[in-house]
Amino acid sequence: MAKPIFRKIDCYLLKASDLGAAVDFYGTQLGLQLLWRNDSAAGFALPESDAEVVVHTKVGPETDLLVDDVREAYARLLAAGATGLQAPFEIAIGLCAVVKDPFGNVLTILDQSKGQLHTDAAKNVIGLKPRAAENTA
Repeated sequence: MAKPIFRKIDCYLLKASDLGAAVDFYGTQLGLQLLWRNDSAAGFALPESDAEVVVHTKVGPETDLLVDDVREAYARLLAAGATGLQAPFEIAIGLCAVVKDPFGNVLTILDQSKGQLHTDAAKNVIGLKPRAAENTA
């Protein structure tokens, strides 16, 4: 049996034309905890998961699936019969790619090869925390 390709749902990404209004709606009105924010997006914690709800002014909606290595996962998906829609490309935390499975479902995969978002006390993104080294022992 092959090693599972998907690690977890990273986020449910929603498009919002007004980021401030979306932060108010999901944070203040719906009670989700703001984890991070930049000029075009904001991420909120889901209380019973480490997945996030992300609102973005430029992309969405989509569900992002975390993989160990986007290039490897993309190649594996294509070999299994998926169709490439967008080859691996850089994002703030690593790489992302988009495929369509044999049944017409669009899958967005990403990795955290560059690290995780680092924020200040007000939750504004100020950089990246390097990815923790894998335990090889």
